[in-house]
Amino acid sequence: MIKIEKQENEALLEQSVQHLESRGFDNIKADMEGYESPKSYIKQSTGKAVTPDITATKNGRKYLFDISLKSEKPTLLKSKWLLLDTLSRLRSNRFRIITFRGHYKFTNTLLQELNLGNKELIKIT
Repeated sequence: MIKIEKQENEALLEQSVQHLESRGFDNIKADMEGYESPKSYIKQSTGKAVTPDITATKNGRKYLFDISLKSEKPTLLKSKWLLLDTLSRLRSNRFRIITFRGHYKFTNTLLQELNLGNKELIKIT
């Protein structure tokens, strides 16, 4: 989810955090009130800060999560996913995308365009 959409979709972010807690993730950091904010990364080409929506650990491994919703600016979302995927591979972490009903096709289309079609989606209904 890009920064502009975070305030509008805070309920979905909260629902995602609850889903991850029920799946056994701990040390959850989310970009919302009541949680510590995840670490931001600066994209060198543009100088903009990129922050994953949620970070968590499970079994000693760090996971980066991003929420996928239909967006007016899919290019920003694509560049964010590419950066987070690359960083997670460099540091032996895991990158997962959380999506909701009504957004599956949009998410799959973007993943195919980025050649990330093998990426596991976490589908929350």
